[in-house]
Amino acid sequence: MNDDTLQSVLERVYSDTSPDRGDIEYLLGLQSPDDLQQLFAFADKVRAEFCGDGILLRGLVEFSNYCRNACLYCGLNKQNAGLERYRLTHEEVMDAVKRIAEQNIRTVVLQSGEDDFLEARWLEAIITEIKRNFDMAITLSVGECTADEYKLWKQAGADRYLLKIETTDEALYRSLHPNMSFRNRRDCLTALRALGYQVGCGNLVGVKGQTLRSLADDILFFKQQDFDMIGIGLFIPHEATPLRSDPPGDLNLTLKVLAITRIVTRNAHLPATTAVGSIGEYDARITALQAGANVIMPNFTPQPYKKLYEIYPGKRCIDEAASHCVGCIGAKVKAINRSISSARGDSLKKKHVWAC
Repeated sequence: MNDDTLQSVLERVYSDTSPDRGDIEYLLGLQSPDDLQQLFAFADKVRAEFCGDGILLRGLVEFSNYCRNACLYCGLNKQNAGLERYRLTHEEVMDAVKRIAEQNIRTVVLQSGEDDFLEARWLEAIITEIKRNFDMAITLSVGECTADEYKLWKQAGADRYLLKIETTDEALYRSLHPNMSFRNRRDCLTALRALGYQVGCGNLVGVKGQTLRSLADDILFFKQQDFDMIGIGLFIPHEATPLRSDPPGDLNLTLKVLAITRIVTRNAHLPATTAVGSIGEYDARITALQAGANVIMPNFTPQPYKKLYEIYPGKRCIDEAASHCVGCIGAKVKAINRSISSARGDSLKKKHVWAC
């Protein structure tokens, strides 16, 4: 297609309340550097219009790498007997939160594997202490829990919850997540929204069996559900998983999913994920910021634990102090004429549409 036709598809996908799957598949199939540049520039323009130029920082604390699940792509899977497991203490978590506050970052992300021994009251106490001592939003990412647990944490002061669907292709979901329920995943997202959380979702790009059609359906799902935050991940094979021999996901395809997601969702917060920055020598998070992303998540998990939260190998910046990473990020975003925002980065959505 010529540039005029590509431009018309971009404008149609942007403006349609219910974008056409065929248009999205066409955009996902773009290959030429000129076409990709046009797609990314369009997404960047949408990001500037609806989110502004400020880049939001979320301080990440990975407080447990125990997980009850056996997801085929994840290095934390319960069958990885070679992984040294850990759980941070209350004091270790709060020390990390203090370091986040000292960097003027106003969101903490408390993340773990789906740990069977996570005590709801333990996490409630941490949420309560953070809210008492810091002017900070709290995002939880601890997987599928009960509605009562979600309610307890929300009442304690948790603001947001990230629960990635990974794929909306139910057959592919089942193949990647033994003994897990696609329906329960959807039900958890529904429960979180009903409780008033700002809800984050997302997918994983590049696993075997995934098609452009299924990726288009993921994007349409993000549009339909009007999520507050959406994380676009990139598959990187881990030696301790059944997918160890599979090729890694394609960076350009991941960036295309990110860009189209920006175009259709407009004002959702989209991170430039660490996986995107870890696939090669070049930190492609900067490219992601120029293709629609507006969030970066520096990792404040203390050593030696940071190295042990290995969902995938080769994660960027695991040997560096988080304060150094923040400074490095600031220099990199300045080079693309962007700046770090000191805002909490709450949802930009005016209303919520939820139809599971």
